[in-house]
Amino acid sequence: MRDQDAIALTRSLLQFDTVNPPGRERDCARHLGALLEGWGFSVAYHEYAEERTSVIARAGGSESRPPLCLTGHMDTVPLGARAWSRDPFAGEADGDRLYGRGSSDMKAGVAAILLAARKLAKKFPGTPGLVIVLTAAEEGGCIGSEHLARTQLLGKAGAMIVGEPTSNYPYVGHKGSLKFHARFRGVSAHGSMPELGVNAIYKAVRALSQLESFDFGQPAHPVMGKPTMNVGTFEGGNTVNSVPDAASFGVDIRTVPGMDHAALRAKLQARLGSEAELEVFSDMNAVWTEPEQDWVQRVFEITGRTLGVKPEPRAQTYNTDAGNLLKVYKGAPTVVLGPGEPQQAHQTDEYCSMERIRQSVAIYEELIRDWCGI
Repeated sequence: MRDQDAIALTRSLLQFDTVNPPGRERDCARHLGALLEGWGFSVAYHEYAEERTSVIARAGGSESRPPLCLTGHMDTVPLGARAWSRDPFAGEADGDRLYGRGSSDMKAGVAAILLAARKLAKKFPGTPGLVIVLTAAEEGGCIGSEHLARTQLLGKAGAMIVGEPTSNYPYVGHKGSLKFHARFRGVSAHGSMPELGVNAIYKAVRALSQLESFDFGQPAHPVMGKPTMNVGTFEGGNTVNSVPDAASFGVDIRTVPGMDHAALRAKLQARLGSEAELEVFSDMNAVWTEPEQDWVQRVFEITGRTLGVKPEPRAQTYNTDAGNLLKVYKGAPTVVLGPGEPQQAHQTDEYCSMERIRQSVAIYEELIRDWCGI
């Protein structure tokens, strides 16, 4: 592999099986860390569990201004039930398309970040510098970034670029995430004598019916629109001839700027009732940077020249690691900007445009130069 080529690096990353679960990002993280160390970066590895490795790499740094942060995740979603027509871990090219699980979401973005950093690595001393945060376990809850934020391992950053798939269009925000399981307990009994038990499924269904008409009491955001709720799972019982003593359902809420998650959790608890045990497994605020902010305007200008369009304020419906990282990088203007195709994320036969990968390297390089003054 020629490490100076963004397509070759993307292909090499696709060959690491980092499907989450189980993840196993360690080998991929060590590979990327070794490249960064070879280019002069200071590299640290952080594991929240065995083989669940995140990477923080730093170069340069000055007292005058905090560094620019570029971030992406190394894990991918599972392959799905549908059969792939190509090897999902080979990085097969066909025309402009590079196929593989994680090509758009978001190993192409990670590769572009590294290649842009490599081009400028020798110029960082004496500048505000660059911090690269590569996370484990973004898919399914952003656990790796939550660990980095909670353990105060991130240091400082003055602005942040998240390399998630946007077809290289700069997004100034995304919805937040509040995900939880609501659990209910009953008393088991034989199915022929239900009066001797307490049916946990009935409890769960009665509570669940209260969510269909749930009112967030939140006005629509001018760009993100309204918050949303989806009940995605329901589990209960073991056999048809037993009274179930446990039941649960899973809820995915996407929030907008200005929503108080603690107040929302209290409102949900009151609506679901005291017998509902809420187990929250993802809690990240919405991300929003005012488009008029000076650095955002520079991002719009630089990407606009490359894309040949004048960017307008947009926000994504999905959430990213930025929700956790901004708990430490408080107030840092943030854009989501990466080469992947949003419509390809999590799809069978996922692919990324190779031209967009090369384009993103050029965009990242110019944004780094602009921040660092090099």
